[in-house]
Amino acid sequence: MIDHSHLRLFQFCDSQFPTGAFSHSFGLETYIQRDAVKDAATFKAWLQLFLDEQLTYSDGLAMRLVYQALEDGDTEKLLKVDRLIFVQSLPRETRVGAKQMGTRMAKLANELYDSEWMAWYLKQMAEKQVKLHPAICFTILGHYLGVNIETIIDYYLYQNVSSLTQNAVRAIPLGQTTGQQVVKDLIPYIEHTRQHIFTLNEEDFGITAPGLELNQMEHENVNVRIFIS
Repeated sequence: MIDHSHLRLFQFCDSQFPTGAFSHSFGLETYIQRDAVKDAATFKAWLQLFLDEQLTYSDGLAMRLVYQALEDGDTEKLLKVDRLIFVQSLPRETRVGAKQMGTRMAKLANELYDSEWMAWYLKQMAEKQVKLHPAICFTILGHYLGVNIETIIDYYLYQNVSSLTQNAVRAIPLGQTTGQQVVKDLIPYIEHTRQHIFTLNEEDFGITAPGLELNQMEHENVNVRIFIS
């Protein structure tokens, strides 16, 4: 029997869903221009690093904290996580890109579903109390749909893997079949990443690899750009 709540959440993982993810490489383009990422093997290594660092200690841990805040009705905690995930992202393009994607996701979710938390989150943005981050928006939607946090994180990680792979197919370039092979190979790693997220303490929030952030910062100065970040 089809679980409609899971499919409704997975709709937001679709590459056709208009959040603007196709416009962002989150530093991948810098690695490509430096010839550090040039084929499926080097891209897979970069993607695993991105999962291990940014999507673990930033987005993934934020999702875990936000889900618990939603369960507890803790608005102050949710506001704190939103502020921290924004200020801890040092590269300007990454901050702006996440805000743009989060804003689109929140507005679409608010139009499609009658979530009090999503409406509240958008209201906080209008009052300049939050920035709107896609990881937080996705968690609020998943919580509203009654999906457990483990599945919410799995779907979010998959969405990032799928989106970044499609961007790599265009930018490196890779063949479409090769890109899908990368996604297939990374599916077990998604589970590994989610399991790691659940071992972290709140004090771990915001840890990242300097190399990732430096390349995200330097993206503004690459010779030819096809991505915003």
